Amino acid sequence: MTGRTSPAPARPDGTGPAAYRGALEALFARRRFGLRPGLEVERALLDALGAPERALPAIHVTGSKGKGSVATLAAAILRAHGRRTGLYTSPHLASYRERMRRDGEEISPEEVVAGLARVEAAAESCRRAGTIDREPTFFEATTAVALDWFARGGVTAAVIEVGIGGRLDATNVLASRVGVVTTVELEHTEILGRTVAAIATEKAGIFHPGMHGLLGELPAEAEAAAERIAGRAGVPLWHLGREVRAERTELGPDGQTIAVRGPDFELADLRLPLLGAFQVGNVGLAVAAAARFLAAEGASLDPAAVRRGLARVRVPGRLQRMARDPELFYDVAHTPGSARAVAVSLAEIAPLADPDASAIVFGCLAGKDVGNILEALAPLARTLVLVPVRSQRAMPIAEMRAAAVARFPRLVLAPEAASAVRLARAATGPDGITLVTGSDYLVGELLRGPDAADEPDLSDPGQEPGTERPTAAPAERR
Repeated sequence: MTGRTSPAPARPDGTGPAAYRGALEALFARRRFGLRPGLEVERALLDALGAPERALPAIHVTGSKGKGSVATLAAAILRAHGRRTGLYTSPHLASYRERMRRDGEEISPEEVVAGLARVEAAAESCRRAGTIDREPTFFEATTAVALDWFARGGVTAAVIEVGIGGRLDATNVLASRVGVVTTVELEHTEILGRTVAAIATEKAGIFHPGMHGLLGELPAEAEAAAERIAGRAGVPLWHLGREVRAERTELGPDGQTIAVRGPDFELADLRLPLLGAFQVGNVGLAVAAAARFLAAEGASLDPAAVRRGLARVRVPGRLQRMARDPELFYDVAHTPGSARAVAVSLAEIAPLADPDASAIVFGCLAGKDVGNILEALAPLARTLVLVPVRSQRAMPIAEMRAAAVARFPRLVLAPEAASAVRLARAATGPDGITLVTGSDYLVGELLRGPDAADEPDLSDPGQEPGTERPTAAPAERR
């Protein structure tokens, strides 16, 4: 890529920056295989690796939004209870290594190289044996690396975020103790279905006999669909807002205090160093998930451990304050619901902010409901700076402009993220705020910085132009 220096040569043992970059370039080349719902390839890969998923007691988290935060919060709580945790999330913002952490520490470059080599060897073994009939996708290979690394590291509590959907997602190979569906919105409709009920059915596919289920606040038809799936699997459910309740008791400039209660626990004064009203429900789900996970091994929540875990949690890109005077926030909201949640939260955090003095930097992927996202954000600012995100799936700037022109009186077009932020900051007055939002990829580009020369790409690989994508999730072959 232009503007980069050549990476350092590989060491004699095959490690070093060049080996790491080469391994990731080979992995990212798997984008050409697109998105392939189904579990056969993942299961075959894991079997060839010694079935690491069978050694991992897990919490499995899906949802249209909030699943990354819930997973991160639950892992922090379990780590504070003395469990050796593995956390798997996606997409990454600044580095591929963010996707997998043990006890809060990212996988090392050397372990990425070794893990990908093991997965490639497993794939070759499967090809020779005829147990797979296609190449593993990027996400299938990455999931195999993570589960293998967790098992090799003696993880006793894995918290796994679904990629897309649930039923046919590559992560749905675990015998999880707890399954969580955070929210359901219309998203990935070409894969998951055209209604919230159909999407909820796919997401609730993570429910399996022997686990406990948790539902966030879902639309009525989505909740009913998820309850049907849980009932068929014999999975008992707790619902946020019914069996589990979470409320904010204090809001400060750098976080909030939350109380959570459930059927067998009641916790007050939980200090969370994260902003956003939407995090209150996420904390409720995370605490409840940890409670059910611990109950499965005959243990219970330790209030002091819950407080320790939450107090040190960090979730980049979720109403992350980057500057003050005037304030600058990054948020990865990319659905109408998440945009509305950001707007509500900013109205609480900065109630006196002047929309005339505020600016939003926005870029998103093709296929997003850009009109309704911008409609939710419009009350916050009069100035909108549009920027294309660095992805093959980026929405053209002309399409974003067409959706924005009737909603924002001042439109500015920027060629890339850093200059977009500079333009927005110049347009933000002392009584205003600046918000950067619309895509993980946009926020990731800004957080990445100039020191990530060994990271070949920011994005979560999607469909290459001209390749086919299934119009609906196929039934799993047995």
